[in-house]
Amino acid sequence: MKAKSTCRDCHAEENHQPLNDNKKTERVSRRRFVQSVGVTAIAASLPHVLIAKENEAATPENLVEKLYHSLSDEQRKVIAFPWDFTDERGLLRTYISNNWHITEPRINSNFYTSDQKDIIESLFFGLYQPDWHASLKKQLQDDAGGYGKQQSIAIFGEPGNDKFEFVMTGRHLTIRCDGNSTDHTAFGGPIFYGHAAQGFDEAADHPGNVYWEQALKANALYQMLDGKQRDVALIEVQPEEADVNFRSEGKSFPGIAVTELSSDQKEHLQKILESLLAPYRTSDQDEALSCLHAQGGLEQCALSFYKEGDIGNDGVWDVWRLEGPSFVWHFRGSPHVHVWVNIANSRDVKIIAVG
Repeated sequence: MKAKSTCRDCHAEENHQPLNDNKKTERVSRRRFVQSVGVTAIAASLPHVLIAKENEAATPENLVEKLYHSLSDEQRKVIAFPWDFTDERGLLRTYISNNWHITEPRINSNFYTSDQKDIIESLFFGLYQPDWHASLKKQLQDDAGGYGKQQSIAIFGEPGNDKFEFVMTGRHLTIRCDGNSTDHTAFGGPIFYGHAAQGFDEAADHPGNVYWEQALKANALYQMLDGKQRDVALIEVQPEEADVNFRSEGKSFPGIAVTELSSDQKEHLQKILESLLAPYRTSDQDEALSCLHAQGGLEQCALSFYKEGDIGNDGVWDVWRLEGPSFVWHFRGSPHVHVWVNIANSRDVKIIAVG
């Protein structure tokens, strides 16, 4: 992270003299004016068209292009790949795991220049809603010692000229940016998020876990089910957490079909979906919903809960899954949170998921 900037007029010791009322009328250089007033106030005086262009230039997609063109030849050899690059892991841009590094250099290492680090940081946080940034920083601090220390990136294709995809990975993190150039998929491909807020084995109430609220919302729906519905929705043995490829046509989904829910239960399920998508930028939310609707929406999905993995045997199910024809959101809360997400508009999309 960049060091927090300080205002000299707020820290008099940096000027080696105290501030007093007699200094209020001193002349301020243009540079000092910018520092004191701030970028936001100055931007308000600019023509709207200039502001719009600046905002457009700061989108994650444009930052990927900017980063790509800033790379030296040596850097490109390490982190830039052809669109369909394959290695021992398979088609690399379709690979996902719960703790992995897509390339060796860490973001905060000397491999990247300070400007490149700034671009990557802005790009990463631009993929999420601003009100989730603090939670993301907490997760990264708890799981990896902070942003940039244990995360790595790769770029596939050529941003600005053809299909491209940016991927960032690390412990409990896989996130992508593709400018909607990856055929059929939301988020550019499968994503992963997780959190071990209190160490590897968390307590039943997952104190401090930034994602546990999603599970509480899902469990609230379970409490709304009647006895017969619970018998269908609750399953003894949980599936392999990385088993998130789409099922073949004709294969049934585990748990209770959404069509078997009452109107108020369906309304609550919609709120669960909103909670799952809430961390991500609006364009990615819209793309995920578009893929879901292409296969019939929530009405074609099923919701399942699993007895196995119930921390504390408290009946608050730590493991649950929402699944449809080309939609899988698998939440594993035992011994800590792992979440696997695979969404597309076609069952034919294949990924490589390794737990």
